[in-house]
Amino acid sequence: METLKCIETRRSIRRFTDKPIEKELIKNLVSAAQYAPTWKNSQTTRFTAVTDKTVLGEILTALPDYNAAIVSTSPLLMAVSAVTKRSGYEKDGTPTTIYGEAYTYFDCGLTVQTFCLAAHDCGIGTVILGIFDPYKIKSLLSIPENEDLLVLIACGYPNLEPQMPKRRPLEEVLRII
Repeated sequence: METLKCIETRRSIRRFTDKPIEKELIKNLVSAAQYAPTWKNSQTTRFTAVTDKTVLGEILTALPDYNAAIVSTSPLLMAVSAVTKRSGYEKDGTPTTIYGEAYTYFDCGLTVQTFCLAAHDCGIGTVILGIFDPYKIKSLLSIPENEDLLVLIACGYPNLEPQMPKRRPLEEVLRII
């Protein structure tokens, strides 16, 4: 798929078929996500792929009902975490800019978007979830203490094709000086 077409046609998918996603495809998607740029090539984003139905069921208890409904149809849940105090920091641990840890989130966002676009290109639907109990899920998945769990990505073969939401006029989002 051409890059612009992939960007323009990717949608948040909230309902999936029960068809599993092969482990090799999961590896390929994460490998593609690793090409996202990061602060000083720090590469702090980490992925935990959850396909086990029992573990997915436990995760549902750490989600609000509306997100649990999405994840309950998802054959793959990616828990995306990031190593803290590296992106946006000097080697001695001091922040490089006034934004400090914000670069960790920025880098993770770039990596997540790259993952979602690669998934879309392979026919996999995704939706990025930000409302959940990070402490409970981090514990369930044994995510290391030096990583923050930032987002979950529900993934699967789409069971619906949503329309593109309305976008703000370009004049509202672009300044040319």
